[in-house]
Amino acid sequence: MDRSPASLDAFERLARQAVDALPPAFRAPASEVVLLVVDWPPAHILDEMGIDDPRDLTGLYEGVPMTEKSQFDQPLGPDTVWIFREPILAEWRDRGDVALPDLVAHVVVHEFAHHFGWSDDDIAAIDRWWE
Repeated sequence: MDRSPASLDAFERLARQAVDALPPAFRAPASEVVLLVVDWPPAHILDEMGIDDPRDLTGLYEGVPMTEKSQFDQPLGPDTVWIFREPILAEWRDRGDVALPDLVAHVVVHEFAHHFGWSDDDIAAIDRWWE
């Protein structure tokens, strides 16, 4: 398995491919979410979440899940999915048993599932990734 790190542009392409591969019913609402691919989680996010090691956060959904939105709500900003390249690369290297595009897609789908209103428990109930 190739262990060379993918560029930020390559990560963004992988992430966008994962969104494009969502089932048709999910693609339209996913297109309304900003997708940000950056090297590391910003310090303010780590602080807000009480995370000491930035490698512990591979992705994040920021926003109001579709199941909780109201037409009367005034949005504070666009819903955003963050994908963090360096933590994903660290996990990929540590695991050694998964293709990088598969790991990126897994993180992307997990974060978009939060946008669709799924909790971590909901995702874990059907996600066989960590078995």
